[in-house]
Amino acid sequence: MAEHLPPGLLEACVVVGASSEKLKEAYESAQQGCGLADILLDPEVLHVHVPPFVSKEHAGNPQGYRALSRAVQTRRSFIKKKRERPAAPPSDPGAGGETEGGEEGGGGLTEDVSVPKDIDLMALPQLCFPGGLQVTNEQREERFHFLVFTNVFGNQTHGIVAQCSRPFQQGTSFHQNRQLPSAKPEKLFTSYAVCVISKHRYYTALRDCLSCLLLQLRTCRMSDFEERVKEFAAKLALVPIPPPGQLHVMFSLRPLTIVLPSREDKEHPVVDLDLHLPLLCFRSTQLLQIIGSILTEQRLVFFSSDWSRLTLMAECFILYIHPLSWQHPYVPVLSRQMLDFVMAPTAFLMGCHLSHYDEVASETDDLILINIDNGTVSSSCSEIVDVPAVPLAAKQCFIQRRESLQLHYDLQTCHQASSPDLNELRAQRRQWQHSLNGEVQRLTLELIVNIFREVSGHLNFEHRVFNSQEFLKTREPADQPFYKKVLETHIFHSFLKDRLNRKMDAFTRMELSTRSETQRMQAMIDNPRRPTMREIQARKNSTGSEPPRLNRRLGMSLPNLGEERSIAYFRQTSLAIPESVERGSIHTHTDQKIPSKPIKQFKLPDFPHPLVYHYVQNYYSEMILLLGKAIFCVPPENSTLLARLLYLRGFINTLCSRYLDALSDFQNLYTTDVEIFPSQLVRCLVDSLQKDEHSLANRRPELKRLICRVKKDQEEVADQPDDNVTKFELPRSHMPRKEFVKRVQESGIVRDVATIHRLFNALLLELGKTDLGSEAASTDASKSVFYFDLTGQQKQVDPEVFRVFYTFWKEAESQAQDVNLPASVIEHLDHNESVYKLSSSVKTSSGVGKIAMTQKRLFLLTEGRPGFLEITKFRDIEEVKISSAPILLLRVPSLKIRSSQQREVFEANLKAECDLWNLMVKEMWSGRRMADDHKDPQYMQQALTNVLLMDAVAGCLSSQKAIEAASKLVYFDKVKHEVPMMVPKTTLETLKHKIYPSSELAAPQTVHVMLYTPGHLSYSDADRHGNPKLWCALSGGRVVVFDAASWSMLQNCIQVGSSQLNCMLRLDQDQVWIGSQDSVIYIIDTRSMSCNKQLTEHRHEVTAFALDDSTDKTSQTQIYSCSVDGTVILWDASTLKVKTQFQVSCERLTSIQLYNGTLWCCSSNGIMELGRNGTPLRKMSLPDNLRVILPTFSSFILFPEKDQLWTSSFDSGELCLWHSKDLTKPFKRMQMQDCAGVNCMIKVKNQIWVGCQDSGGKDRDYSHSRDQAQNTVRGKIYVLDTEKHTVEKELLAHTDSVQSLCSAEDRYVLSGSAHLDGKIAIWKVE
Repeated sequence: MAEHLPPGLLEACVVVGASSEKLKEAYESAQQGCGLADILLDPEVLHVHVPPFVSKEHAGNPQGYRALSRAVQTRRSFIKKKRERPAAPPSDPGAGGETEGGEEGGGGLTEDVSVPKDIDLMALPQLCFPGGLQVTNEQREERFHFLVFTNVFGNQTHGIVAQCSRPFQQGTSFHQNRQLPSAKPEKLFTSYAVCVISKHRYYTALRDCLSCLLLQLRTCRMSDFEERVKEFAAKLALVPIPPPGQLHVMFSLRPLTIVLPSREDKEHPVVDLDLHLPLLCFRSTQLLQIIGSILTEQRLVFFSSDWSRLTLMAECFILYIHPLSWQHPYVPVLSRQMLDFVMAPTAFLMGCHLSHYDEVASETDDLILINIDNGTVSSSCSEIVDVPAVPLAAKQCFIQRRESLQLHYDLQTCHQASSPDLNELRAQRRQWQHSLNGEVQRLTLELIVNIFREVSGHLNFEHRVFNSQEFLKTREPADQPFYKKVLETHIFHSFLKDRLNRKMDAFTRMELSTRSETQRMQAMIDNPRRPTMREIQARKNSTGSEPPRLNRRLGMSLPNLGEERSIAYFRQTSLAIPESVERGSIHTHTDQKIPSKPIKQFKLPDFPHPLVYHYVQNYYSEMILLLGKAIFCVPPENSTLLARLLYLRGFINTLCSRYLDALSDFQNLYTTDVEIFPSQLVRCLVDSLQKDEHSLANRRPELKRLICRVKKDQEEVADQPDDNVTKFELPRSHMPRKEFVKRVQESGIVRDVATIHRLFNALLLELGKTDLGSEAASTDASKSVFYFDLTGQQKQVDPEVFRVFYTFWKEAESQAQDVNLPASVIEHLDHNESVYKLSSSVKTSSGVGKIAMTQKRLFLLTEGRPGFLEITKFRDIEEVKISSAPILLLRVPSLKIRSSQQREVFEANLKAECDLWNLMVKEMWSGRRMADDHKDPQYMQQALTNVLLMDAVAGCLSSQKAIEAASKLVYFDKVKHEVPMMVPKTTLETLKHKIYPSSELAAPQTVHVMLYTPGHLSYSDADRHGNPKLWCALSGGRVVVFDAASWSMLQNCIQVGSSQLNCMLRLDQDQVWIGSQDSVIYIIDTRSMSCNKQLTEHRHEVTAFALDDSTDKTSQTQIYSCSVDGTVILWDASTLKVKTQFQVSCERLTSIQLYNGTLWCCSSNGIMELGRNGTPLRKMSLPDNLRVILPTFSSFILFPEKDQLWTSSFDSGELCLWHSKDLTKPFKRMQMQDCAGVNCMIKVKNQIWVGCQDSGGKDRDYSHSRDQAQNTVRGKIYVLDTEKHTVEKELLAHTDSVQSLCSAEDRYVLSGSAHLDGKIAIWKVE
């Protein structure tokens, strides 16, 4: 069991110094006149103390204490043979801890000392005295320095070394209080070192601990020296490590109070040092040079005249690049015997004493030499550091933000009164340092985010591909050398793995929280990126002023549903990029202060004395008692603190072998914060249970559930995230349709599968002749070949054709980036418009010039003096046709465009381009019409993608069939002619807008359930958390969150399990509860957008929630949940405890509602009214004459004011209306025309909105043709009047069945559809 416990504070405590024989030889050399500077001693390991120090076996021996702590997982033997010496009795035969080389005069013994495998005792003496161990004639002051040990697997162990001076002379052992012989020979001094080794970076805390030890050693006898060190080590072994979060552990080690800070989260390392030290030593330019050198994996060597600075500086820079991690040799302190390490050919980060600077610089080229003492960075081969500079925009942001930091404690606290209490002064300093460390971490994290923010835009998550070449092309020319080096590093490769695994780390959280509104909107568009007019203007004037920000939030409570939806405002955080700033630059907002999370401290009881088994057990018992009192006092809303206290108590109970109590604590932890749940430890606890303990655990329902869940997890093979990362490469073999789809998605051209299928058909049009059974045939660059299997079905695209197409596509993108319109033209265009296509210079009816196409309009860029002449907006087009214009004796093809806003018909002699422009303009026109009619901007985005694909296909297939191939990509113009485009008037008047939650996925997903949460003004204007939100549950446990004030996407994926999600409930402002098919209730924290709580009491899929809002303000909120097997559970929302649980006898329980103190339950075979405790009151079943028509119930709605109950069925389009006081038969039945079954219905004001699928599309299979489905299937919404009991409206907006409905403050209704459509429609309620 012990080997599975998390590492404790102490790994080992080692005493290093010179042996008695060496000291004797040194003394004799000094007496013979040898200079003290010439006398160098070889340090050796004198004592080693490792846990455990207290065990049950030694309980009867009060002298032999061995701490009940973590058993070292893997031990190795360090065998040291001593020279033969006169035998002497051991100083303390019962002493605990493994020791070695104890007293002088020890016999010729060989002792086998077990130490952790990561500690190299052979090298440790050199590192404890990196400058050598000398003899002096005066006592030196105590000094500290810090070490880092890294094993071959990259696991790190940290050492804190305290060096102390001591007197010695011939024939004496260690003397104390200068009690020297009467002859008074010359007094000589040497040093010994005490090294505390830990798995954790507790540099400050362990330095304080060693300071307390040194204070004791100054006044103790040397005969007690080993015992004091051993006792010190045993005390540290009793200290538990705080779990990740905002709970610190505090303990007293007289005269100081020591605090162990916790990690911020599971992925973040401990920060227990002053992170601002490099900011005091280096200017911003040098800081960025060092960070850039680390990111590009150079060979770095730090230098200082103070050994302690080396590790602290190196550790600060390692923390600066978090969450990126250094993955090469890391030795921040090199002794003089280790200087040859700098000859290593690989990248490394090392540290040397400043006295070796010239030696190191002259021995090796291409080293980055960092002088901490004078704050300089240089190269060993030249005076100029040849490392690519950090990107300019990120650099400017970093410099500006750094200037706002307050780095001097005395300046910050000069107004405060001085406290006479040392520990109070230390606490004030700790608090200031903690706050400053947080600011420094945000500063450096901002730098990392600014550098790598746009990497995700070049990732294909489905196929795990990074398009490095295209990413480089989008970088500024001056920044490309930096990125070229970074992209080849191990650091960046590991970073890519985390991005592709969608890891929610500090980088992801900051990148999402600092996106501008426009960046959020762009993330939802599957369109090729082109520079907007705002970005072009920013290039011309990089100092352009930012548009005024609004102090009040627009649409705080309700969505902005204007027909022309544009972002009229944006919120700015320190990293959000305003549109007025040049592309790639970063704006800083130094006034914003992010409030730090409140810190709580848990004080450990005083250490037991003596350190024997029973006293240690009492110590743990007292700690458990204190933790219990702290847990009792935690307010219900502070679940974060409660989880950390439960973790600590579970850990201590495990140490005490109270396994059932530990499992109980971990079960409560699982429901409180699953993020810190120790899965491996709990599995080991379950495996360690004895038979009687298993029996007792099975009698406790909560423990039985935990054990079953642990066993279930053990049986399931955990799917490890795929760490493979592939760089995009052009295909080298012929591609069938499936492979072609993959390649196009990898390239980043387009994600939509239906569009890729049309592109596949377009590239197949240029035929080559082959036999039916042939597998391959060579073609030239302008041709593709049909490839058939023996059935004549298989088709393949030639890789050369794909290469030419891809090249043309990327050249078009590159040319668009270079568009440089005059300011007189830009002022006529909207800020978010981009030029996507520019014709050659042609003669038109309005003069000579180039026709330009944006996503909104066509305009003429006149020649000579550049000017702007609008041709038409796409929505204003009335007719597009090809004609011919006479030029001399020839008739040249021309394109005519009639606009409702222009008197004259525009005509352009496009010559060879005419056919292509005809296709493109018609597609954009049709797409615009469909977008306007259906209030769906995605149609226009898809039309634009089609047009750009047409242009690329026509360009790469330079043959007579190029236009025919391009026509294969026409979609909306064909739909206009093949299917009536008229949207019913009622639908057009009611529909306000559409959004697409699957925009970042390759295919649309079903919207299973939605939840609208209103906005609130308790947050600052800069905080988007105050906006209203729309929560959408898609297939596979994916939750997408929209900002309902702008309909931009806040979160593209909150993963809650992998099963379908059935229901959602908002609780207060901080939680969203989600019920899943996997029987788990997931609780999402709305501030962190993370799921860290799970309720597992249900055994079957959770289908519905009901909030008990009848309680008064002083009572705790209660929530009912139900599962399909009929289980109903009443939860205390604050404690997440089960208050009541009962079973409803029914076939399939689908929903529940609270009304007038009773609980109404809907099952497939009836509707029941129950008391709050589950007592049956009434049951309603279908009469026999209706069971054939309405075999099952699907949902119901109660009308308390009318004493009515409305029910629906999955298998029928008929609604039944019942009197709530007479449930024998319905008093009215309403048939909805063309409705095959009701999937959902909600009450909004005096209306019932019903979502269903029409009977025409119920039995059709469109799995292979989404385009066909879009034009055939209709998911209808019926709006019923509850007074007249009539259908007021039939709304058609979805091309698949309506799966979910939700209301936005009774002013809007949102409908979500199944996967063939996958969209959300927003409707106005009248």
